[in-house]
Amino acid sequence: MVTPAQSSAQNGYLFEDLAVGMTASAARTVGESDIVKFADVSGDHNPVHLDAAYAATTMFKERIAHGMLAASFISALLASELPGRGCIYVSQSLKFKAPVKIGDEVTSRIEVMSLIPEKKFVTLKTQSLVRGKVVVDGEATVMVPSRG
Repeated sequence: MVTPAQSSAQNGYLFEDLAVGMTASAARTVGESDIVKFADVSGDHNPVHLDAAYAATTMFKERIAHGMLAASFISALLASELPGRGCIYVSQSLKFKAPVKIGDEVTSRIEVMSLIPEKKFVTLKTQSLVRGKVVVDGEATVMVPSRG
């Protein structure tokens, strides 16, 4: 959900339509197939993600999702809702604070923190949460299409 009302869900926001404090969030449950597909696409076949016997010997005691899989949900929210279509990543900082496990519902949240008109850059607070606990914390800067 995006607040305030989006100018056009199909087109996303233009830079001039954005304001500090705007937020968006979305939830997604991490499934077995998400982890396997992410491993195949990324090439990250760390056994803590794919091998239950190995994962049982780690501090997590079970398989965990790739941290970048949870972070990719933030990217999807930026591209699909706020600012939306046409935005381009400039930077993203990430702190991985807790594991995401198979079956966890990950809620990603973003909030507009600042606008840089001369560059059409937007800085956003980015977070992913599981059961209300922050699992990924960060900040993104994106370039946003403009009317000009």
